[in-house]
Amino acid sequence: MFKARGNDFHLILNKANELRKIINAEQVSYVVTRNINYTNICKYTCHFCAFSKGKTKENLRGKPYLLSFEEIGNRALEAWNRGATEVCMQGGIHPHFDGETYLNICNAITTKVPDMHIHAFSPLEITHGATSLGISIENFLIMLKESGLKTMPGTAAEILDDDVRKNICPDKLNSNQWLEVIKTAHRVGIKTTSTIMFGHQEHIEHWSTHLIKLRELQKETGGITEFIPLPFVSMESPMYKRGNARPGPTFREVLLMHAVARLALHPYIQNIQSSWVKLGSSGAESCLHAGVNDMGGTLMNESISKAAGSIHGQEFEPLKMETFIKGLGRKPVLRDTLYNDISNEKTINKVDSEALDQMQFFLDSAHPIY
Repeated sequence: MFKARGNDFHLILNKANELRKIINAEQVSYVVTRNINYTNICKYTCHFCAFSKGKTKENLRGKPYLLSFEEIGNRALEAWNRGATEVCMQGGIHPHFDGETYLNICNAITTKVPDMHIHAFSPLEITHGATSLGISIENFLIMLKESGLKTMPGTAAEILDDDVRKNICPDKLNSNQWLEVIKTAHRVGIKTTSTIMFGHQEHIEHWSTHLIKLRELQKETGGITEFIPLPFVSMESPMYKRGNARPGPTFREVLLMHAVARLALHPYIQNIQSSWVKLGSSGAESCLHAGVNDMGGTLMNESISKAAGSIHGQEFEPLKMETFIKGLGRKPVLRDTLYNDISNEKTINKVDSEALDQMQFFLDSAHPIY
């Protein structure tokens, strides 16, 4: 299917969209969330990453920073006051971080906003935290759950094929380690998303391997809430600048990734999400006609894709999101992290985005490094 062109290409997109209609009807869901990337200082050397800062990346965007626990809590509270039900948190693996750091991050949020859903920490961060404390992955996840962690992003997956991983992220988890952390999270009652980063050094057989591994995992645990294709953003990526990667996927490949995922992961994963940060609203619109039923989060402050060179902004405000979805003849559904419809429970907060940008500039300037 990934090789499809011409009439076969359109057939796959149409079949994916027909399946989407059967499962999700005309609803397009989204969640009001805030991204909090608490540090861009990282001891790992992922060759694709333009977000982390260190000696080898001094020519890339931005200055190194580390938010205090107090600041993380304040940002969560501000998000809650603006109608967010979730904070999504990931960051670099700071050399001084240990498992207590991640527990303290959760505690900083639950202390200020007890009802906020904490969606945080990649499998790499979980592994680092557990190893630093000398405890098992399972015990560390239980500790995080007791501190307020509700769900995890299925990031750091990149491509679940070790021949690719040894070239793009040689010091990160291998594919089996990533899968084991996700399985363990599901076992202790922490659901996760799932992702793929594509359009760099990999080939279509690696895409297929990745989808099959996710499908088998979901058949076993049932703990994955959605699948999110993440097109590689190349502009500021170190490996692209060195000539060691493609400049991202073609748009044909983007549409096929969403459509084939809808077909291949059925009936185990029923939510396919489009990343508007990486694709823009026009790209997301095309994906919504190729099997996609979810627009993800409004984000408020997105840093990782921006650092890589994305030009599609840091926030898709709720009112604009609703207008966008209705303009496609679809029904917007405000959801929580676990895909429960909360349209009748939360009031969409009208926000002055310029004021938010000014506030964010102040915060970033005030906390360049901690």
